[in-house]
Amino acid sequence: MLSKNEIIQTAVQVLQEEATAIESLVTTINDNFIKAVELILTIKGRVIVTGMGKPGYIAHKLSATLMSTGTPSFYLHPAEAIHGDLGSITKDDIIIAISNSGETTEIINILSTIKKIGVPIISICGNASSTLARFATYHLDAHIKHEACPLNLAPTTSTTVQLALGDALAVTIMKAKGFTDKDFAFYHPGGNLGQVRLMTVKQLVEKHQRQISITSEKTISDAIFVMTESGIGAVAIVDKNHQLLGIITDGDIRRQLKSYPDLLNKQVSQIMITTPTTINESQYVTDAIELMERHQPRPITVLPVVDMQKQLIGMIHITDIYR
Repeated sequence: MLSKNEIIQTAVQVLQEEATAIESLVTTINDNFIKAVELILTIKGRVIVTGMGKPGYIAHKLSATLMSTGTPSFYLHPAEAIHGDLGSITKDDIIIAISNSGETTEIINILSTIKKIGVPIISICGNASSTLARFATYHLDAHIKHEACPLNLAPTTSTTVQLALGDALAVTIMKAKGFTDKDFAFYHPGGNLGQVRLMTVKQLVEKHQRQISITSEKTISDAIFVMTESGIGAVAIVDKNHQLLGIITDGDIRRQLKSYPDLLNKQVSQIMITTPTTINESQYVTDAIELMERHQPRPITVLPVVDMQKQLIGMIHITDIYR
């Protein structure tokens, strides 16, 4: 039984060894990596990722990451491939094969058939002299000095390095494609992220019922009452046709107090901002976030939502998005 100190020391040692191994990968990113990325960006088919045992789990994860970031992909079990699943490979595809030794029997057994199909292979393995690395169109170096396993047997550091290198490949491809958060949400419609990212600002207004407005002849006192009731510190000013005329925030009122001692009795039209930043009802929540954060000279927290005729639909507050 390990003592408490030994437990901590072992855990720290594993993390340090694996972190060091990932850091060492930086020096291995070379022209082969560039060519592998360029190859994947030009394919007509899919990226088929294969691996056996623990590297197989890494292959599953890499394939899933590629799919969720806009690159068609699937995992091919090399043992099943030997018994007929090689038929799923077409000449328009690319194979990424993951193996620490580069001599995994199940993978080696399918290389000749893959070559006959005419599919390029990207290898991720720890032995540049191995059969897999030599057979590959492009080899990505994932060598390690030692597994974190004290017996140097259980795949630990090797799979961590494979995972990190696969992530580097997927993220680079994602960036090269100009993949956005909206694209990500499109492929994740069932998750919370997808629901929020694909939500329009009109849906957000309807969800939180932020129809907060008064007409221009109302007083500042009326505006404060509505702001207090709504809890968002702002109110939109509209005409009788609900056309947006301006906006007043609690900050605007505070700034005007020195200039107007009788401010509470003045009409809102006298101090309202007549050219507020607005957003169209059909735009997405992500657009609203960007508008709020990039507003100059300082970010804003409230945004009027309008239709194509500039009629007010409602208001959204930054907390509506966070909530």
